Amino acid sequence: MFGNGNVIVVEDDSFFSVEIERAGSRLVVIDFTATWCGPCKSIAPVFTNLSMKFMDVVFLKVDVDQCQLTAESCGIRAMPTFHFYHNKAKIDELRGADPGALENKI
Repeated sequence: MFGNGNVIVVEDDSFFSVEIERAGSRLVVIDFTATWCGPCKSIAPVFTNLSMKFMDVVFLKVDVDQCQLTAESCGIRAMPTFHFYHNKAKIDELRGADPGALENKI
């Protein structure tokens, strides 16, 4: 399901692996977030804007409360945390709501 911009909202744990698989060799940027997280809310519009700027990148948003198994298997301990995948493998990570650092990683 699409959220704002070109962000795909991962609504359950099984959907996460499907989207990673579907991305193939494209870069995937995952925003691990929570509805109660203030910094997550502040970076959300930046994430949406980046999804429209980098159209060849897959942007996923994962609510850690809704997808607890995914958050646990990815080792999420703080929000927001961004994971970067390429060819179905995690290649990088960024913790915190730093718009400049997020764009630089992409």
